[in-house]
Amino acid sequence: MKQLFDNLSFDVSKITTKSYSTSFSLGILLIDKRLRQAIYAIYGFVRIADEIVDSFDSYDKKYLLEKFKNDTYESIEMGISTNPILNSFQHVVKEFSIDKSLIETFLQSMEMDLSKINYNDERYEQYILGSAEVVGLMCLYVFAEGNKDSYEALKPFAMKLGAAFQKVNFLRDMKDDYQVLGRTYFPNVNLTCFTDAEKEAIERDVAEDFAIAKQGIKMLPATSRGGVYLAYVYYVSLFNKIKRIPSHQLLKERVRINNGKKIRLMLNCIIQEKINLV
Repeated sequence: MKQLFDNLSFDVSKITTKSYSTSFSLGILLIDKRLRQAIYAIYGFVRIADEIVDSFDSYDKKYLLEKFKNDTYESIEMGISTNPILNSFQHVVKEFSIDKSLIETFLQSMEMDLSKINYNDERYEQYILGSAEVVGLMCLYVFAEGNKDSYEALKPFAMKLGAAFQKVNFLRDMKDDYQVLGRTYFPNVNLTCFTDAEKEAIERDVAEDFAIAKQGIKMLPATSRGGVYLAYVYYVSLFNKIKRIPSHQLLKERVRINNGKKIRLMLNCIIQEKINLV
C-alpha cells in the first residue's frame, strides 16, 4: 500500500506548485506527461525551503531549515519520508540519479538567506548558483532522462536560464526583498538611491543570460522543450515589462503578468511548437 502514499506525495507536490506559481504550472503542462510529476516534486522541494527562509518569521527559521535539510538527506538515504514533499523529491533524486551536490549547493544558498549579507560579486554569483542554476540542473537531469551526453551539452544553457529567471525575480521582488526582508542581492547597488543607470546595467546582464539560454532551449528533447520555452517566454515578457518601469518604481510595486496574458502566451507557445518555430 506504500504506492498509495507515494501517489499522495506527488499530488501534494503538484498542489504546492499550482498554489505558488501559475506560470510554472502552465509550463509543466507542456512537458511530456511522463516527466511532469518529477518537475512538480523538484519545484515543491525548492518552494518549501524558500518559504522557510522567507515566510516563517514567527518561528526559528534556522532550526526549521536545518531540520528540513537533515530530513532531506535522511529521506534520500532511507528511500522514504513521512513528509510528502520530501518523499516525492527523494523518488525523483533516485529515479533520475540527480547529483546530491546540487541539493547541497541549493540548501547552502537558502542558509545564506538566514543572515543579512552585503553581497559582493563573489557572494552574488554563489547565491545565483545555489538558488537558481543548480535548480535548473536538477530539472535537466529529468529532461535528459539518463543521457549523460545530452546533460553535459545542455548544462551551461540550463544554468544561464536559471540565472536569468532568478535575476528577473530579484528585480520583480525588489520592494519586498528590501523593505520587508531587508535583502539587497545586487552587488555594489544602494537601493536607497537606485538609479536608472544601475537598473540598465543589471538588465544588460539579464539579456545576455536569456540570449545564451535560448540557444539551449532549441536543443532540448521534444518531451521538455515546449514547457521550458513557455517558462522562458513568460519570464522574457515579465522582464520586458520591468524594463519599461523607472528604477524608483520597482521599490513601490511588484511587477506582475496577469493570468489572462499568461494563458495567451501559453497558446502562442503551443502554436509555435507545433510549427517548429521554437
